Amino acid sequence: MQVWPGTAYPLGSTFDGTGVNFALFSEVADRVELCIFDSDGTETRLDLPEMDGFVWHAYLPGINPGQRYGYRVHGPHDPENGARCNPAKLLLDPYAKAVEGSMDWDEACFGYRFSDNSVNDDDSAPHTMRSVVINPYFDWHNDRHPRTPYHETVIYEAHVKGLTQRHPDIPEELRGTYGGIAHPAAVDYLKRLGVTAIELMPVHQFVQDHTLMEKGLSNYWGYNTIGFFAPHNAYSASGQRGEQVAEFKGMVRTLHEAGIEVILDVVYNHTAEGNHLGPTLSFRGIDNAAYYRLVDDDPQFYMDYTGTGNSFNVRQPYSLQLIMDSLRYWVTEMHVDGFRF
Repeated sequence: MQVWPGTAYPLGSTFDGTGVNFALFSEVADRVELCIFDSDGTETRLDLPEMDGFVWHAYLPGINPGQRYGYRVHGPHDPENGARCNPAKLLLDPYAKAVEGSMDWDEACFGYRFSDNSVNDDDSAPHTMRSVVINPYFDWHNDRHPRTPYHETVIYEAHVKGLTQRHPDIPEELRGTYGGIAHPAAVDYLKRLGVTAIELMPVHQFVQDHTLMEKGLSNYWGYNTIGFFAPHNAYSASGQRGEQVAEFKGMVRTLHEAGIEVILDVVYNHTAEGNHLGPTLSFRGIDNAAYYRLVDDDPQFYMDYTGTGNSFNVRQPYSLQLIMDSLRYWVTEMHVDGFRF
């Protein structure tokens, strides 16, 4: 497999028609491995050869949309001083536009062993998610934002699954999905209500809560984000290797054709990785001190302004850029009309 230098911008994985550029920010890393997974799940590890401004990058010719990947970050593992690199953990790309699978809360997903708090060097790959390269090209059919005047706006708050899960006129395979909301029966229902904008509860990729899973339950609401660019894969009727992105775009296009705006409920103040006892899924293993607010005089612990275990560190330029890039992406590439914070 050929590895070319690539570029430090844009961050994430970017398909250009002939290959993919990969770029990952980490100020603390000594070395970054790009992990490519084939159709059988076999992993190939490639060192990112270049680093500019703390962005590690490479270009792989011949890589196509649907390619699954992740990162392993080599660097200091010193939790008492806020460093939690562990190359045994497969990490989700913070800029992943699509995610396949979920994490199962196996002990391998954690940076420490439950028994004695020692370093956990078990490979987390069999137990966690994959980032997915997407095809950015989509036929929007000359889509335009409805731009309904605010004084004429009627907003309908809805849950992607809840809105259509039991709708008798929507095919069973589409219920509870982006495709279900785009079905004529759902659109007609919204129109008959006089709705001009639908506000979707969290659709960013999120993680199931361990406590709920132990009780045989699931995280219905989605306020536990792990991927700020990826539409949640469980709401897709068409697939998880980029199909969820096209399905989401198709939903937006259909709603716009009906004169209905799309507003997203977004959560940027914390992530699903929780506090110092949480799993290492992405940000924590990439650059813990850059992405999270740590206690100044005891950085093994997290500032928990949010009541969720951690707080995103918007004082760090790349962390703030991630939030702004995410908002910009959902408007320019996914064509949403607004956000609720």
